[in-house]
Amino acid sequence: MKSFFDLKPHDILDSVDSLGLQTTAELIQLNSYENRVFDVGVEPSPLVFNANRIIAKFYRPNRWTYEAILEEHQFLKELAIEGIPAVTPIEFNNGSTIKNCDGIFMTIFPKVKGRMPQEFLKNELKQVGRRLAQIHNIGERRHTKHRPFVGTDGYGGWESLKRLSNVIVPELWTRYEDAAIEILEHVEDSLIHSQQFTRIHGDCHKGNLLHTGDEFFFVDFDDLCVGPAVQDFWMLIPGEDDHSKIERDELIEGYEELRNFNHEEWEIVPLLKALRIIGYSAWIAQRWEDPSFPKLFPDFHSYKYWAIETESLEKIAWSL
Repeated sequence: MKSFFDLKPHDILDSVDSLGLQTTAELIQLNSYENRVFDVGVEPSPLVFNANRIIAKFYRPNRWTYEAILEEHQFLKELAIEGIPAVTPIEFNNGSTIKNCDGIFMTIFPKVKGRMPQEFLKNELKQVGRRLAQIHNIGERRHTKHRPFVGTDGYGGWESLKRLSNVIVPELWTRYEDAAIEILEHVEDSLIHSQQFTRIHGDCHKGNLLHTGDEFFFVDFDDLCVGPAVQDFWMLIPGEDDHSKIERDELIEGYEELRNFNHEEWEIVPLLKALRIIGYSAWIAQRWEDPSFPKLFPDFHSYKYWAIETESLEKIAWSL
C-alpha cells in the first residue's frame, strides 16, 4: 500500500481479501473527510454473516493509536452486549478487529441501512434522548486511557490555537487570539469538573444518526471522547430559536426517562461551541497536506473566512 492520500482500488480490495474474504471488485468510496471509507462487495461467508457487502474503514495515520481505536471498538462492543443498536466492527479470524496495512489501520463493519433525519417528527426526539441516555449509561461504566478529554488540552484547546497562529490572516490574528484566550481561560475555570465527565459519542450531529424505520441508532464513534453529556446534545440541536428550545426539551425529557441530566451543563455550551470553532479550523490546517482539503475548503486562507471565524469567537467571548 503506497499512501493514505492515494489509496488505489486494488489496495483496498487486496486489504479486504487478506482478511480471508473474497471481494467481487465492487467498490464505492463513501463521504468521509478524516478517514477513507469504502462500500465493498464481497462473496458471502461466515466471517461477514453471509452478507454480500461490507464497509472498509482506513484510519488516517498518526491520528489515533492502536490502543485508542481499540477503545472505540470496545465501547461499540459494550453497547451491543447490552442490546443497544450499534454498528460493531467485524472480528477477523484471529479475533482482532484492527489490521495494520503498511502503517494504515483498517477495520471492517457490516453494512447497515437507515435514513438520516432531516427533521424530527413528534416524539422522535424522545426516542433519540433515550438512546443517548443508554449510550452515556454504558459510557460511565468504564474509564478510558487513550481517548481525549474535552477541554483545553485537546481538540480546540491551546495547541489548536498555536497551530493557527501562522494560518490566520495577520490583520485578524490579534482579535482572534484575544477572544480565544479569554474563552480558553473560561474553559479552564469552568464549574463543570472533569470528574463528572464520561465517555460520550463526541461528534453527535444528525449526520451520525440513522433511523431504520423502527428505531434510531448512532454511527461513527471515531471521535469517542470523555466529556460532559451536553456535548452530545447541542450538536444535535445547535440552534437557539424557540423551535430549537422545544426540541431540546423533548430530547432531555426522553433522556431523563433513563438517566439524570445535569441542567447546569447548558451554561458551558458556548464554551463547547467555541472549542469546536477553534478545533475545526485547526483540524483543517493540520490536514492541509491532504490533496482533498484545499479542494474542500478553498476559502480557508481568505480574509472573509477568518473574519467570520473571528466574529463568531468574539461574540462568545463577549457573552461570558
